Amino acid sequence: MMTKEEHIGYWNKSAEDDWQVVQTLFSSGNYVQCLFFTHLVLEKICKAHWVKENENNTPPRTHNLVVLVRQGKLELPESDLLFLEEFNDFQLEGRYPDYKFEIHKRCTQDYSNQLLNRAETIKKWLQDKL
Repeated sequence: MMTKEEHIGYWNKSAEDDWQVVQTLFSSGNYVQCLFFTHLVLEKICKAHWVKENENNTPPRTHNLVVLVRQGKLELPESDLLFLEEFNDFQLEGRYPDYKFEIHKRCTQDYSNQLLNRAETIKKWLQDKL
């Protein structure tokens, strides 16, 4: 049986592994996939926080970043919560064909780079709080 610290370490390590994929996807111009994986990275770090701040070691099966933050009792500035709420779009829109055309038009290199930089700032802040 894993300890609480091992569960937290699992989520954080998995997020770091996926962060390397984010970098590769961005470098190769796969911006939608890059932002999808960025969401996954943030989700995993939020799940590490959830485990840290709750009695149970199994976070809820949700992909909603704001739900995870609030249930994990993190106190983020409202602007960061709004960013995470908007970033939830990349968890869904990257998967379903009816969204793909629209999201591909939106995810230019500049747009994706801006989102990636903001997400990285939040990622680092979240990891520092672990």
